[in-house]
Amino acid sequence: MEYLGIPFSVKNVPCLQPDFLPFAPWRTAYLSQARQPFRIAVEGNGTVVYETRIRGGSPADLQYLERTIKLLLWSVGGWRVTLQGDGVLISQLGEIFSPHGSRAFDVAMMETVYGRPFCVEAAGERFPEPRPAARPIGGHLEGCRIGFDAGGSDRKVSAVVDGRTVYSEEVVWHPKTAADPQYHQREVLCALRTAAAHLPRVDAIGVSTAGIVRGDELMVSALLAAVPPERQQEGRTLYRRAAAAMGNVPLAVANDGDVTALAGYMSLGTGPVMGIAMGTSQAAGYVDAQGRVSGWLNELAFAPVDLAEAAPRDPWSGDTGVGGQYFSQDAVIRLAAAAGVPTDAALTPAQQLRQVQELARQGHPAARRIFRDMGVCLAHTLALYAEIYPLRHVMVLGRVASGIGGEWMTETCRRVLAEEYPQLPLEVLLPDDRFRRIGQSVAAASLPQVRP
Repeated sequence: MEYLGIPFSVKNVPCLQPDFLPFAPWRTAYLSQARQPFRIAVEGNGTVVYETRIRGGSPADLQYLERTIKLLLWSVGGWRVTLQGDGVLISQLGEIFSPHGSRAFDVAMMETVYGRPFCVEAAGERFPEPRPAARPIGGHLEGCRIGFDAGGSDRKVSAVVDGRTVYSEEVVWHPKTAADPQYHQREVLCALRTAAAHLPRVDAIGVSTAGIVRGDELMVSALLAAVPPERQQEGRTLYRRAAAAMGNVPLAVANDGDVTALAGYMSLGTGPVMGIAMGTSQAAGYVDAQGRVSGWLNELAFAPVDLAEAAPRDPWSGDTGVGGQYFSQDAVIRLAAAAGVPTDAALTPAQQLRQVQELARQGHPAARRIFRDMGVCLAHTLALYAEIYPLRHVMVLGRVASGIGGEWMTETCRRVLAEEYPQLPLEVLLPDDRFRRIGQSVAAASLPQVRP
């Protein structure tokens, strides 16, 4: 393979996506001839300093830095990016990551999340120092708890007593198309009250939710995509108001990716763990060896993985080749069309996913290719994530990973990692089918700390 004049070797290419250009091996080839230092600091909840190099004078320099900064923004997250290195490139990057540049979506989202104007600036006399933002998360099992997991296609709830699940359910819902936030409120309360009926009392409520969370507010989420701007605040305080309706029960809300990682950490009893949930979109989270979340954004659905010009375009961000287009039910539907696997476009995406999964269960060879393709892409992508996160265990969860398809995907991922990236000590894990779907709601129940 060759991209921007830089040749690189890839042994495993997804058969249904032959133009797939994985960022990870191209990045390695680019850096092999890069000698000129370049520093990137991203300031959000903490500050992360990323030391890298550029070739200098190469047409690939700008592309490498732009994709790297985008990867850092959607993994680490931040409102200020400080750069030190080639002044011309810094100026170009400042234009790209501006309200009128090609990454205007990223800029607007960072401003919404952090509540501050976004800026890219050249370093002055002093470069920012690293400032960690890790903190403990969950793992509290005492008492009678409710865990709620809000996905884009279904909602899950669990009633848990002293760490033992006494009730769980999954219900299809349609939050992404509901313009009235009262719909979201009714559905969440219905789930909480159903779980409460199976408990002698409710000591705490933990919520795992798609979207970006600050405190107990849902700052940005596809769950609220149809809610008009003048009613977004109702949606943002959705879970707080639900807990109040349940009697002001102690509440903790976390991003579904972090709860996925927490579920993995609780299951394994060790870390670090990256959790990747494949559902309506891609969710990701990370828990370190001490059981702490990083304080990072971890919205890897928007992080670049594929450099191909013809890579699928994300309808929300407008960018191409980002994770949500490869590790979600939309990815399965897109690949089904490429594989000639019939799905009914009149059905919801979740129903179309089930159609493909049923064909996979029956041993349909084209359906098998879909999930194996996803496994190839996942392996190359995990190699990229390993450049940002210290990885050891990766747990794959979510509806897309259910059934035999999830097994094919993770088996292929392990094989490709062994062949292409033998230096990475990665263990890719797939829990049992029910845990894949329900595990986040059980882990969510452990989020609140209840003081005696």
